[in-house]
This record gives sequence, C-alpha cells and structure tokens, in this order.
Amino acid sequence: MNEWAGGYPGALVTGATSLDREFELRVRESSTLAFRVAYGVLRHRQDAEDVAQEAFVRAHAHFGRLRDRERFRAWLVRTTWRLAIDRWRSERRRVVREQVSSTDPTRVTEEMASEQQRAALLWQAIDALPAKLRFVLVLSAIEGHDVSEVSRLAGIPGGTVKSRLFHARKQLAERLQCLASDITRR
Repeated sequence: MNEWAGGYPGALVTGATSLDREFELRVRESSTLAFRVAYGVLRHRQDAEDVAQEAFVRAHAHFGRLRDRERFRAWLVRTTWRLAIDRWRSERRRVVREQVSSTDPTRVTEEMASEQQRAALLWQAIDALPAKLRFVLVLSAIEGHDVSEVSRLAGIPGGTVKSRLFHARKQLAERLQCLASDITRR
C-alpha cells in the first residue's frame, strides 16, 4: 500500500484543495503505519490492507474536522486499531460458526484440540483486557514499537505507556493462569 502511495507521481486527490493536499501528505507519511497496526492484529496481509484502506477512507471523511492535524498519525493508529479489532472479532465468530457446522470428529486430534485451546485462551485473555491496556500491549509487543513510539502514537506520556504495559502484562498473566486452572478443574 505504501509503495503505491509513495510511488505515485501525481496527486492522489484530483482537483485538490489545500486541505486535500495536506491530507495527501499525511497519507504518504502514514500508510505503512496503518497497515502495520492492522497486520499486528489480523496477521493476514489482505485483511490488513483492507482495514488500512478503510481507515484512510474514514480519515479522509473526517480530516476537515480534526482539530489538531499534527496528531493525525495517533488518530489514524487508534482508528485502524478499532477497525482491525472489529474485523478480527467478526472473523473469529465466523470461523467458530463454520467449525461447529463442519466438524469432522475423525480429524480432531488431541494435539489440534490442545493447540486450539491454548490459542483460544490467549485471545480470550487479550480480549478481556481493557482497551487502553490492549492497545499499548499490541503496539509494543506485537508491533515492536518502543515506549517513546507508543507514547507518540497513542498521544500519552511515556510513563503512562510503561504503567499500562506493566498492568497489561500482569493482567494477561493472571487471566491466563485463571483460565488454565478453570480448564484443568473441568
């Protein structure tokens, strides 16, 4: 996506006003970031590209109302994050429905069941985190941003990022331990 936006010699928006040109500049600066945030959640290239594109469509529609345009990247990251989470949840529900309707008992092995159970536990624990904790955890742990980058992207102080990362990891560990003990009791 960034290759297209950065490599296109002409204007992305024809008949551009100064607002359109400013938006175009921000798109060129942020296209890779939007894709990476979406990919960090979805882990599928095509879905991540679709979500990033949708985020830019929404950004274009609301760009004129954005009060502080210098914070466009942070706003775009939050929008992309929300859209990616929505897509991921929708896809997860669809997969579960399909698995229930087409489960072949002969194909289910202990290893597959155990692997699915661990993945489900992890995602259940991640989903249970408050959004502000989940957001910094994904940007840091999955996307690989350092504290200062997460601070800039989220628009919060670095100390707050560190605190939220600490609490996110702690809650994640506690939730995973509780979920695992619940399963062993069954």
